[in-house]
Amino acid sequence: MSADPASSRDYVLALDQGTTSSRAILFDRSGRPWRIAQQEYAQSYPQPGWVEHDPEAIWQSQLEVARSVLREAGVTAGQIAAIGITNQRETTLLWDRATGEAIAPAIVWQDRRTAGLCETLKAAGHAAYVSERTGLLLDPYFSGTKLKWLLDNVPGARARAERGELAFGTVDSWLAWKLTAGRSHVTDASNASRTLLFDIHRGCWDEGLLALLDIPASLLPQVVDSSGRIGDIDARWLGAEIPLAGMAGDQQAATFGQACLQRGMAKNTYGTGCFLMMNTGNRPIASQHRLLGTVGWQRRGETVYLLEGSVFMGGAVVQWLRDGLGMISSSAEIETLAASVPDSGGAYLVPAHTGLGAPYWDPYARGALLGMTRGTTRAHIARAALEAISYQSAEVLQAMEQDSGAPLSELRVDGGAAGNNLLLQCQADLLGVPVVRPVVTETTALGAAFLAGLAVGFWQDEAELAALWQAERRFEPAMSADQRQSLLAGWKRAVARSLAWAD
Repeated sequence: MSADPASSRDYVLALDQGTTSSRAILFDRSGRPWRIAQQEYAQSYPQPGWVEHDPEAIWQSQLEVARSVLREAGVTAGQIAAIGITNQRETTLLWDRATGEAIAPAIVWQDRRTAGLCETLKAAGHAAYVSERTGLLLDPYFSGTKLKWLLDNVPGARARAERGELAFGTVDSWLAWKLTAGRSHVTDASNASRTLLFDIHRGCWDEGLLALLDIPASLLPQVVDSSGRIGDIDARWLGAEIPLAGMAGDQQAATFGQACLQRGMAKNTYGTGCFLMMNTGNRPIASQHRLLGTVGWQRRGETVYLLEGSVFMGGAVVQWLRDGLGMISSSAEIETLAASVPDSGGAYLVPAHTGLGAPYWDPYARGALLGMTRGTTRAHIARAALEAISYQSAEVLQAMEQDSGAPLSELRVDGGAAGNNLLLQCQADLLGVPVVRPVVTETTALGAAFLAGLAVGFWQDEAELAALWQAERRFEPAMSADQRQSLLAGWKRAVARSLAWAD
């Protein structure tokens, strides 16, 4: 590797490995995206409730966009100070240490095949222990039960694992292994905290959790800092060795990219669902509202924790109006339609189409449209849909404030639906605090770049990163407290009618 210091190099490269596509983004010293390359890859649904990816497709697509972004920008590997990885979380892979080849398809975070195992473990009384150690709920969402399924169902896998022939990892580990030609079997603390196997208090793999799921410790990656020199990218991939110096799960990376670096700061990513994260400082918080406690990032051996709440139907509500009901022909139309009326006319849409996430966690809730009159139009329903996204997020953030004891001063936002000005104004009104959209909305990749750049001195400290973050627009609350409370009370009444609907 060149001896040139990071200060003489021009860019940090972020590898953003998502659920449906792999992306690579070059960031310059100002934190602006210089060039982006993206490649989608196939999704597989072999049975109802099962979701799989081809591990080789993940790797090849990520390598191709990394090469492509350098080629298109006219940048050489020698101009890259460091590489950071951010990834779809919880997706589970198992591979041969000798060949580096996966022995089965990756089980994606959305996969529900281990629901029965989770119910069995709950019935046996293990849920409290799991939650106490990991900050998570005993749910098939997380990696641990997926790994057990692979060991129990892939022929010969358990025996090979016990002989030390196999390696487990989430997507960050898989990419690090491939990029370093098998020299680094690692995961960062944020990804480790999503496995159901990691004690977030002691910062290590937990022997009791491994025993509970019958997982050999020899499978596990080394847990490293989210920001630190992890290894070097093999020169064959991009033309020269480059430090791999940052790793974080996608939502943690987005929180770092939004510069939510102080306790009480929070962000919301408005995607298909909504992911809300609040910085709780140097200690995890045991939620009283069934939120998740998780590692945000680890740097120089010090850990920052987050509270996380998930909304299942965010932008998906708009997709349903478009594809399911045909009320709009494109997602962009909803803002104009909803803005054509001053309010929802008393209508509430509860988008519990696939159950409700935090703080209810009711898989048996179902969608409801309530409060309609003869005067209700499709514009009122469109308005109710945007308000529903805001109501759900407001409830999660209220729960976070109660759990953390840290009052929210503003909410930083990103994701595709964050381009909807009416949605963000509704959110500010229902929270009673400003909602702020940044200039750079590629916050997930930016967080990975920030973590990597800090590790090699491309940026000096977190204060420099906070100064780089800039607001594009602030949405100030314009609703009285009485009106806010009245609307939220109506929302809670509507939600109550949707709970436990399905058998």
